[in-house]
Amino acid sequence: MYMGDSLFHLVGFSLLLGVGATLFMDIWSMFLKRVFNVQPLNYALVGRWLAYLLNGQVLHMNIVKAEPKQHESVIGWVAHYVIGIVFALILVLPSLWMHNPLLNHIGAIVFGSLTVIFPYFIMQPCFGMGIAARKTAEPNSMRMKSLMAHVSFGVGLSLSLFFISMVY
Repeated sequence: MYMGDSLFHLVGFSLLLGVGATLFMDIWSMFLKRVFNVQPLNYALVGRWLAYLLNGQVLHMNIVKAEPKQHESVIGWVAHYVIGIVFALILVLPSLWMHNPLLNHIGAIVFGSLTVIFPYFIMQPCFGMGIAARKTAEPNSMRMKSLMAHVSFGVGLSLSLFFISMVY
């Protein structure tokens, strides 16, 4: 899909795509919790980290043990959706200049899956968990949970791309 050179369309498309994909990710997470008792990711920790980040603290020994911040859950959930929109924008952005080869169903799933790089190499180390959660009690479980969350984001991108393309 070639978006042409309309920044307005690009932003609107990215907004719909990112919210749709993130919503699918959250619905999948709720399904896993109810059916298989898989605990979802805790976005309050993202909010806590961001609140500390505003005060200049990037790294933590253990974010779970850090003093909770006011409204951290709301901050974390809002950030979760904003990040989803930003990832969608990154996926769609090249279509301003050229045909975007990732703007198809397989490309969307691959791109979404690759966004796991962000928690593995930025967030988890900053939370005190080490690169790819290597300092946690169950690093492989944490890695798999993060990877599956981001694969579901990719599937959400693909599904959102399908539904949006039907009306957009």
